Amino acid sequence: MMIVPSPRKSPAKAQPKSPERGPKRTMKPPPAPFFAPKNPGPSSAIPSSSPAFATPAHPLRPFHAPAPAKAAILPIILPPATLRPLAFRTFTKKHNLTLTSSALQELAAFIGRHCGSGWREEGLAEKVLEEVARAWKNRNGGVIVEGTSAELKDILKTLEGNMSGGKITTGVRGLSRQNSLMLEPADDAENSKTRLGLRPASLAREDSQSSMSMSSLVFTDEPDDETLKDFRAWLKVVHAYEQPRFIYNVGKKHFEKDPSKPSLLPAASHRTDIFRNRLNVIHQRLLRNEAFQTSAIAGGRGASLRRTTSSMQSQKITPIANLLGRHGSQHMLLGMLVILPTGSLAISDLTGTITVELSHASCLPDDSAWFTPGMIVLVDGVYEEEEESQGKGLSGSSGVGGTIGGRFQGFFIGQPPCEKRRDTLGVSGPDGNGADHTIGGGFGWIDFLGVGSERAVGSRMRKLEQRLLHQQQPSTSLRIDSDEYRQPGRDRVVILGELNLDQPRSLQALKKILGLYASDPEGSTPMTFVLAGNFTSHAVMSRGGSGGSIEYKEFFDALASTLADYPTLLTTATFVFVPGDNDGWVSAFSGGAAVPLPRKPVPDLFTSRVRRVFAAANTEAGLSSSEGKGGEAIWTTNPSRLALFGPTHEIVLFRDDISARLRRASVRLKTKVNAAGGGSGEEDITMSGAQPAVAVDAAEEDSMDLDNPSGQRQGQRKSPADEPDAPYDLHAAQKLVKTLLDQGYLAPFRQAIRPVHWDYASALHLYPLPTALVLVDTTAPSFCVTYDGCHVMNPGSILVTGKKGVARWIEYEIGKAGKVRECTF
Repeated sequence: MMIVPSPRKSPAKAQPKSPERGPKRTMKPPPAPFFAPKNPGPSSAIPSSSPAFATPAHPLRPFHAPAPAKAAILPIILPPATLRPLAFRTFTKKHNLTLTSSALQELAAFIGRHCGSGWREEGLAEKVLEEVARAWKNRNGGVIVEGTSAELKDILKTLEGNMSGGKITTGVRGLSRQNSLMLEPADDAENSKTRLGLRPASLAREDSQSSMSMSSLVFTDEPDDETLKDFRAWLKVVHAYEQPRFIYNVGKKHFEKDPSKPSLLPAASHRTDIFRNRLNVIHQRLLRNEAFQTSAIAGGRGASLRRTTSSMQSQKITPIANLLGRHGSQHMLLGMLVILPTGSLAISDLTGTITVELSHASCLPDDSAWFTPGMIVLVDGVYEEEEESQGKGLSGSSGVGGTIGGRFQGFFIGQPPCEKRRDTLGVSGPDGNGADHTIGGGFGWIDFLGVGSERAVGSRMRKLEQRLLHQQQPSTSLRIDSDEYRQPGRDRVVILGELNLDQPRSLQALKKILGLYASDPEGSTPMTFVLAGNFTSHAVMSRGGSGGSIEYKEFFDALASTLADYPTLLTTATFVFVPGDNDGWVSAFSGGAAVPLPRKPVPDLFTSRVRRVFAAANTEAGLSSSEGKGGEAIWTTNPSRLALFGPTHEIVLFRDDISARLRRASVRLKTKVNAAGGGSGEEDITMSGAQPAVAVDAAEEDSMDLDNPSGQRQGQRKSPADEPDAPYDLHAAQKLVKTLLDQGYLAPFRQAIRPVHWDYASALHLYPLPTALVLVDTTAPSFCVTYDGCHVMNPGSILVTGKKGVARWIEYEIGKAGKVRECTF
């Protein structure tokens, strides 16, 4: 019997029929050697048993191996009409946005290409629409989402790079608004600073169930850096030439950024654009006023439901072109007072111009505001056609937009009522704390200063402000009628009026004031000092024989020597310098006359020694200004703005002798409304038998509050006419404040009286109303007035006229009223 030996088998195939390993080899055979990875990672190098035991090379799946890839998304053609209900629910109902047909088509094509057939069942389209809506709001894209806009294309391009399998992956970092206060994730140390110069607190992410966009980032309860716990760390100075420029779009009823590049020598058409934009802003503001809204109930439910009192009737504005053929009819006009080439006074709007007669017109309320050519006013009166122009319409052949024949006999004239800041921004609550609710027509998503919009970061900034206030140790206010008065608090702004460096007594007064605050306890010194020009009493640089620029620089060298004596303030406060008309370089050719606004700061050539004094003080204290520590000197424009905690507090700084200019250019009106001897009261000042729309609102918040130099608050009242025995200073202050805030413009004059750079006129707008306005006017009395929520302060000159050795300034606590202070030196 012959035994045939069996062929030798390899150890790896010793048990080919093993029930444990057979199925594995059948389901997933080992790859060929040339398909195996050449350099496997250390995590995949699993030790194997001896080949004699026939152990496979990779018996277990590595723990880091990715799961089998899902099937790729198959693009589909998604009709826009099919996506419209879901897009309407997400954009319009939830985010108050309006989608155009082009934008809906772009979104439908994007969702069909990246989400496929699972856009509805798996909810992929809803998540994409939610992310696009949030990113659009964070970029301040406006109420209307247009498909042709670059913002939408950029959002979709960024979102495309963060999608996998139709879903949005984590770490979407490109959807944040470019000029918001949102930050990058906390793990990126070098990118943990905010844009626009604001210093942020640390951020934390929400739950994983929420969206992973930048909108899910929130502020933590406590700032992680000690420097961020100081109020001054959240202060930003906004120069007039760096402020965003917006134009009101009448068709969209929204503000849009000016796409043109600004220039100091623009085209002639830009001059008319600034007047057109001013009129459009005031007109849309009036249409939202209750006095200009028509009641639907009063017109359709009969006399029983009509409002019987005249104060409830609505006003109507008539375009000037519509006066043609309406001889003897009564109308209310809204337009700009202008002077015709013939020397006559006229009123002009976007439809035409007509000569206006104001010899018998009365101010409404009586003597409450100034009226000069260049202002936009409301005039109520009767249109009178000339006999030779009846039936012809327009004088000459100028057509619509020209000068209409005849004249308009004005009986009442008044300022267009201003609008509160919280109503303009569309936030509710007594102090704007309820930022999650909107009021119709608000512009809360517009970033007017470039520090973040109210709806985007306002609520978080207010919470942070309250948190920092509570962290401060409570301190008692010591009220003494002497120079030793102290009210410790870091959230204070010291406002010094006109500081003439060529007068030695001005430097002595400055030393006394700085010495008072330098003796405050550590950590309670004011955060900001505002010093305004003119820094010389006359235009030094235009007088060639008196030293010129050399003498001008010596004045600032003397200021640097004075500041060097107070290193405590130099290392803990921000000094802001606002120039005047006599400061360089512009005064070299103006000779002290009115210069174009906004004007640039004093050149560094003259202020270099002042900067070195701050640098030396910070170096001696071991502080670094580059890290946000130590004090600094900022030479800003006129006007300029201080933004504290983003859009929460906006303080406008403006240096101009506007009171004297108003008195020189004002139109003479009747001094009393009831000149015929009739009854007095509100019945005598109504326009067209209705509530005076140009008067201050009847609500208690709309009344003026005024602090006199002694610090005693006066009673609330609507107009200076309500208190005939009021002092002249109170009357002049209220008259000036009402004129400026109702106009919503810092230079409501003709170009010949107060020239303005046409492309930078948006920096002069007071819309929305700031929280505070610092108006340095030496021709007006010192005052602190609150009107419609805007606190207006005028420190005047640092030297009190008529008092020898007395210095005057204003101490303003953020969010509260300012106080006029005096001391002797």
